[in-house]
Amino acid sequence: MASVEMLMPKMGESIIEGTILTWLKKEGDTIEQDESVLEVATDKVDTEVPATHGGVLKKILAKEGDVVAVGAPIAIIEIEGEGSTSVAPKVETESSPKEELIALAPANTQAILEVGSMDEMSSEDGRFYSPLVKSIAKEEGISSTELSKIPGTGKEGRVTKQDMLDYLKNRTEAPSISPSKSPSITEQPKVQASMAASDEIIEMDRMRKIIAQRMVESKRISAHVTSFVEADMTNIVLWREKHKEEYRKKYGEGITFTPFFINAVAKAIRDFPMINISVEGDKIIKKKDINIGMAAALPSGNLIVPVIKNADQLNLVGISKKVNDLAARARANKLTADEVTGGTYTVSNVGSFGNVMGTPIIPQPQVAILAVGAIVKKPAVIETPTGDVIAIRHKMFLSHSYDHRVVDGALGGMFVRKVADYLEAFDINTSL
Repeated sequence: MASVEMLMPKMGESIIEGTILTWLKKEGDTIEQDESVLEVATDKVDTEVPATHGGVLKKILAKEGDVVAVGAPIAIIEIEGEGSTSVAPKVETESSPKEELIALAPANTQAILEVGSMDEMSSEDGRFYSPLVKSIAKEEGISSTELSKIPGTGKEGRVTKQDMLDYLKNRTEAPSISPSKSPSITEQPKVQASMAASDEIIEMDRMRKIIAQRMVESKRISAHVTSFVEADMTNIVLWREKHKEEYRKKYGEGITFTPFFINAVAKAIRDFPMINISVEGDKIIKKKDINIGMAAALPSGNLIVPVIKNADQLNLVGISKKVNDLAARARANKLTADEVTGGTYTVSNVGSFGNVMGTPIIPQPQVAILAVGAIVKKPAVIETPTGDVIAIRHKMFLSHSYDHRVVDGALGGMFVRKVADYLEAFDINTSL
């Protein structure tokens, strides 16, 4: 029998570590290759990690709650074969935590930019703190002095996520807010709420805290402006009604309106590429790829935004298959970190909740987001060769929020008008 080390996988080009949430298997269990063995959380997504080899889970090296760098061993799997052991190369244990993270981090420097510089991960007292611990400390208003007093149970006395949670349960020191930084959602000045005995207090889960903080940060960073356009969706509604059963028989799944929205947005971005940008300081980064995120509601009530990469290179069927696949795996918590990163523009379907329009918040570092409302029947004036007539049409509002720092009203307004034009121009005779 031989043994191999199972390593913490790379879960996205900007991810350098993950937190062990749950082991789905225990030591001594027989596992198949690609069978889910554990759940890992990053700052992007929670995901299941499959076994790299089939065999017996001989030893678990990383406990639940541990923060593990990408490429570090997390378990030993005993497999069929000759030889005593066959393990993957280890990172030198002599190196410092800072050197380990640099060695294991992807070559893409964005990985370091997203979690802070390596110098910021070690405090003035010389202790190493993972980005997750630093993030918790920031959210809870824990100063560097207070953080240095928290006992660590991790490797080399490091403070783990569980150490932070245990400390917070018994914390007596009041949160301290650094005046040099904008407060996070949990650092905002607390207003004493009026409560009745029958009221229920619900603690935000990890994902809701992240969403809340990012929404507040986006409103602080971007100068939000919203433009509205009404589109005539009649041709698309009639085409979908005519072909949806044929589509289901041919491809084994349904077709929603979302692929039509994403297809129109991708075409409009080609016409107005300065919508497909991000801002870094006083520099504008123009994106070559058109990667469209689609906001999806989860059963928990939280929100996640899987990304359709290179959407402009897919036809309607290709986009539909991507939409269905990503939406299904989002609801089942099966998305990978790569599938929720890299977006350059986002579409949110508020119409699925019966809303006719909305004013969406821009996901940073993008500069625009489109909300599509409910499609409703309305009387409308139609021009005909023999004169104007009033007819019942299927109408929908498009709400386009954009960052006025870099997108002026002309560009923001023309872009959303172009999206509506592409939707209205859909050929009802398009073949399946």
